[in-house]
Amino acid sequence: MEKEIIHRGTAKFIMAVDSTEQMEKWWIENPHAIGVAMVGRSNVGKSSLINTLFGNKTAKTSKTPGRTQKINIFKFKIHNEEQDFYLYDLPGYGHAEVNKSMKKNWEALMHTFFVNLNPHTILFNLQDARHPNQNTDKKFYDYINPKDFSIFLVFNKIDKLKKQKEKAALNKLKPQIYSEFKAVKQIFFVSAEKRTGVDALEQSVANYLFSRLDLLKSL
Repeated sequence: MEKEIIHRGTAKFIMAVDSTEQMEKWWIENPHAIGVAMVGRSNVGKSSLINTLFGNKTAKTSKTPGRTQKINIFKFKIHNEEQDFYLYDLPGYGHAEVNKSMKKNWEALMHTFFVNLNPHTILFNLQDARHPNQNTDKKFYDYINPKDFSIFLVFNKIDKLKKQKEKAALNKLKPQIYSEFKAVKQIFFVSAEKRTGVDALEQSVANYLFSRLDLLKSL
């Protein structure tokens, strides 16, 4: 890719949301916000992919996966646009080492986020390429699939698959995923660490954001 589309280093932290009231207020005040939401199991490399796409140190990597119970919101720029776009870094799901009150708050916060999520936000579901389609991932899709979401399913850590048959097996999952999870619009195989597949992912993100921007301008 000759020129970066997402301007690295332009992502600016806005706020950390840790209550349903805050989350509801955000959507009320920003009903037409265009953006990207990152969600996945703990420790699938979500922070690494965010930093690869949006610039180093955008997201902090937690030493204790599953502890962060806040939704971090950033704004960022893309090529030749003055418009602000938004990045939502959601806490990882499927991590058991949290107490009941933390889990209850997480569930309420995430529910408020998804219930109010506008159609101008693309959802990135990150999974570890070595451990695709886990029970926690399926539960997540059971929860959101009936809703009108657009999802890019991103299998990260593809560089960790050393054998060709492992990569072939992962590739064979694609028809099943498209059939079972209707919200999934595209599937990507990437390595945030090696930048494998990141350019194609970035281009698809930009295409989506531009399409939503054009739609809003036409209204």
